[in-house]
Amino acid sequence: MSVMAKPPAASAHPSDIPASAAGHAIVRVPAEGPLVDVMGGAIRHEIKIHEHGFIALVDAMPRLVPEGQTADAAIVQAARVSYGQGTKKVSEDRGLIRYLLRHRHTTPFEMLEFKFHIAMPIFVARQWIRHRTANVNEYSARYSIVRDRFYTPTLDNVRKQSASNRQGGEEKFGGGGGENPGELKTAEEFLTFLGDVEGMYERYIKLTEAGVSRELARIGLPVSVYTEWYWKCDLHNILRFLSLRMDAHAQEEIRVYADGMHALLAGIVPITMEAWRDYELEAVHLTRLEAAAIRELKSGGSGALASDNKREQAEWDAKRKSLGL
Repeated sequence: MSVMAKPPAASAHPSDIPASAAGHAIVRVPAEGPLVDVMGGAIRHEIKIHEHGFIALVDAMPRLVPEGQTADAAIVQAARVSYGQGTKKVSEDRGLIRYLLRHRHTTPFEMLEFKFHIAMPIFVARQWIRHRTANVNEYSARYSIVRDRFYTPTLDNVRKQSASNRQGGEEKFGGGGGENPGELKTAEEFLTFLGDVEGMYERYIKLTEAGVSRELARIGLPVSVYTEWYWKCDLHNILRFLSLRMDAHAQEEIRVYADGMHALLAGIVPITMEAWRDYELEAVHLTRLEAAAIRELKSGGSGALASDNKREQAEWDAKRKSLGL
């Protein structure tokens, strides 16, 4: 969608010009050329997640940018504020953005903000809210009835508890293939358990209809029930969120939302997202001990990590494999 800024009429009467509280006239500066909506004129861009969830981009700042540019232009504008607009070549803008990310000059990325509307299970929301860098307004179960929406994993996605990672699990049970009937039975029992818990929803509704307050009735609902919120965050902190939640070690149920967020932003700030993938998501970061191990390996040594911490050693083994060492 193109929007041509309209200059103020030359014959405007002084009384038609708004004034600030201090009584000063407000000067409206027209755009130098056509502006385009970074969301293409749409009211929202939405991606469906699982059966009941979604993540939707509902607004962006900046919303309008010069024709031929993306919202990345606002990063360049903020970075060059000390000496004016500078070059207008997109190729040079790309180089500047990549430099800023590569050297962790993060303030210009805080100048962009994005507002999302998200529906997710409560257990995902509890992980999400740990990122204390956004403005959040959540659906209130004190004022409204919780909708009949529950998250249930598929049979082939019931995961075992990891022996080395207390936070989660990656290995699947029998998966429905029938390789291990005992494991398959355990996975089926878990899904039956979730179904029994979900069946309590009718009692929640009946008790609210009988007069139990919504703020009390809600406490019997499981964390598999869905909540919704609006989540507004600047681009710098969104990138930090994505770095953690798109990581392979993140819980799968929140990782799919992070993947969706990345997809929604990739076309709006493409230069930034490309640089972020190059320098963060798909990069390999080395510790001092790991760098020393590489130097030892280059000198003909074993390249062993000078640490007796098993987790550090496992992480180094993974990095060596990814680097082909």
